[in-house]
Amino acid sequence: MVTMGHIMGPFGVQGWVKVFPYTETIDGLLDYPTWWLERENKEWQETALMNGYINGNKLAVKLEQCVNRNEAMQLKGMQIAIPRDHLPHLPKNGEDGYYWSDLIGATVTNLQDVELGKVTGLLETGANDVLRVQKLHEKEKLIPFIDPIIIKVSLKLRQITVDWGIDF
Repeated sequence: MVTMGHIMGPFGVQGWVKVFPYTETIDGLLDYPTWWLERENKEWQETALMNGYINGNKLAVKLEQCVNRNEAMQLKGMQIAIPRDHLPHLPKNGEDGYYWSDLIGATVTNLQDVELGKVTGLLETGANDVLRVQKLHEKEKLIPFIDPIIIKVSLKLRQITVDWGIDF
């Protein structure tokens, strides 16, 4: 499963939910008619997407079998995933192509081999994507995901090397 977003909570009173997508485009998740939901490392449950639209930088979504606000509230915090074999294929070597969710949890180190933290998420700013990097008990760092800054991404080692100072 590739995590593609999470449910933020209810949206209105008719069972709609707000979704924070991890996709390259805000509406990328709407391309998949079936989603799998998971919370707290429990089993994935399959559900059908009935309707959805962009609402600001989030999605408003109606899922099958979610008919009121109380049911929508029960979905709050659930992760949304799509099986990897349902997604477009990436280059075979895995180093030239990856999904944002593949980067979550990767260790980020700079050229001086100082660990800056782990990737907690990515942001799409319009100009470029941004890595959200957090080290335990430290302030979150925002690192532009652009060629001069990102030196190497190794999915195999779960490591990203960046040209970035520790005091940014």
